[in-house]
Amino acid sequence: MSLVLLAEDDRRLAELVKDYLESHGFQVVIEETGHAVPRAVQSLSPDIVILDVMLPGKDGLTICKEIRPRYEGPILMLTARDSDRDQVSGLEFGADDYVIKPAEPRVLLARIRALLRRYQQPEEKEQSELHYGSLSIFVSSRDVTLEGASVALSSHEFDMLLTFAKQPGKVLSREYLFNVIYGRPYDGMDRTIDVRISQLRKKLGDNTDEPARIKTVWGRGYLFVADAW
Repeated sequence: MSLVLLAEDDRRLAELVKDYLESHGFQVVIEETGHAVPRAVQSLSPDIVILDVMLPGKDGLTICKEIRPRYEGPILMLTARDSDRDQVSGLEFGADDYVIKPAEPRVLLARIRALLRRYQQPEEKEQSELHYGSLSIFVSSRDVTLEGASVALSSHEFDMLLTFAKQPGKVLSREYLFNVIYGRPYDGMDRTIDVRISQLRKKLGDNTDEPARIKTVWGRGYLFVADAW
């Protein structure tokens, strides 16, 4: 049984979510204040953390940034409908995905299951290592080095880089990447893929203004350039 840590100060909403998730086989622990969440993560070691952005005491974005370096499980943010800033910031601080409030229970359940599957999926065996110039990708250990130095990537950033590296020279559409990385269709509005690619470029030493390693092909998608490393 997977343990969910739900950080939500709206008690009625939290109890509704808890009842729904527990009816689908999850165990749920609720925290109503931001200050209590990092301690709960450390003591409970939950399988997934769900963070409302607006929490009393310490907001969800601050908590996400604080716990990400030492928490290896998925983090799902609950954000306001019109807050692009919160959605982008959550991803930049290490969140794996976000759901816009008020969250449809079935959508929330599907996102939780997708994140848990991705974190718990068996390690890939086809290729243990991929090398492009100074870039090395170690599939089993999910490590990446560039010019011999380790590159710290989130789970989704690694998955995206690996998806690109397995198909060098091929233009991958936003719709394709979204489906592969998140396991659901692209809705035409979500900015998650753009944020992930921007983060990858920064971490991999690509020029964000004129990228040469992960290029934008306008109107089509993105291209991993094999000989640019």
